[in-house]
Amino acid sequence: MISGFFIFNQKGEVLISRLYRTDLKRSIADVFRIQVVSNSDVRSPIITLGSTSFFHVRVNNLYIVAVTKCNANAALVFEFCYRFISIAKSYFGKVDEEAIKNNFVLIYELIDEIIDFGYPQNSEADTLKTYITTESVVSSSIAAEDSSKITTQATGSTSWRRGDVKYKKNEAFVDVVETVNLSMSAKGTILRADVDGHILMRAYLSGTPECKFGLNDKLVIDKNERGGGDAVELDDCRFHQCVRLDEFDSTRTISFIPPDGEFELMKYRSTTNIKLPLRVIPTVNEIGTTQVSYIVTVKTNFSNKLSATNVIVRIPTPLNTTSVDCKVMLGKAKYVPAENVVVWKIPRIQGGQEVTFSGTAKLTSTTHRQVWARPPIDVDFQVLMFTASGLIVRFLKVFEKSNYHSVKWVRYLTKASGTYQIRF
Repeated sequence: MISGFFIFNQKGEVLISRLYRTDLKRSIADVFRIQVVSNSDVRSPIITLGSTSFFHVRVNNLYIVAVTKCNANAALVFEFCYRFISIAKSYFGKVDEEAIKNNFVLIYELIDEIIDFGYPQNSEADTLKTYITTESVVSSSIAAEDSSKITTQATGSTSWRRGDVKYKKNEAFVDVVETVNLSMSAKGTILRADVDGHILMRAYLSGTPECKFGLNDKLVIDKNERGGGDAVELDDCRFHQCVRLDEFDSTRTISFIPPDGEFELMKYRSTTNIKLPLRVIPTVNEIGTTQVSYIVTVKTNFSNKLSATNVIVRIPTPLNTTSVDCKVMLGKAKYVPAENVVVWKIPRIQGGQEVTFSGTAKLTSTTHRQVWARPPIDVDFQVLMFTASGLIVRFLKVFEKSNYHSVKWVRYLTKASGTYQIRF
């Protein structure tokens, strides 16, 4: 698969370097430095020069780079890069240049354990922590019993979990987090509306529990089978490797032995039957060449028992704006000249509520009048206990041979950050 793995800083200096095959030389790092790090025009995360392909991921001004000479599976290479970042975070927190320099011995141990001859092997942080310590020192006196545990875990059917995990209080937390993407035309036509969803789980459960997890009865994943008007349709789903999907097609339930701690149970996308939490109605009129009047109304489309929090509405203004007279009944609105926008911050909007911003922008006269491009209004928000796709968790059950009592929590969060845009 990959022939070499490198970590560069933003200057192009090599911090970590490991070659797995003989088809590369260390001088290949200079090629990446010249062609990618020193070239500000590079946009693609994959660069192919001759027969050599460079896959890179940027994190905190670092370049995580995998190099290959063969026609490797790009998705698999990037999955390895992101998995390495995740493992590094679980070991020493923030992944930046200082952390890499302070933990370079540990990092070499990790990449030698994760990859063998260019092929990913074991990338479960929980398993790695049993025999690679945070002090970057592998104990030479590991007991035979511990060694057998490691071998069983690394090669057994549940390599992602140890069997001797114990907690005084057994709890499982499930977070259904959805990001809404909206693009609406000036006439109110929806150009794009979709949801990127993640089901995150934190499992603090003793032993080796079996979990059963049920989703909506009317859940359509195959686009060929159409659901009714109230069906939840998912375009694609991806599950954690611990999930068994034997009963998913018939009962929409999944069973799994969860890893210890936090992990992503499922990732999905939906493009139909999207429930938009906020509706924005803008009325913007240009009065001659000296003024622009604004009336922007925000309506909530959910139950009055719920509320949208941290709502930020960014309303664009012409480039030659000198000042904006803002009037709001709820929240605070302020003109930000550096960004050419009015930022309207609303701490909380209750379901069924309607709030309005009205204002007048004063413009300076210019010699050459340019047509205002009218960038879209951008809305950020968070709504707890609401899902735009309609996905719900019907039940979460935990079975363990000791039959202990466990506490389960399910939380829903729908949010938008820079992806909810309305043109005017």
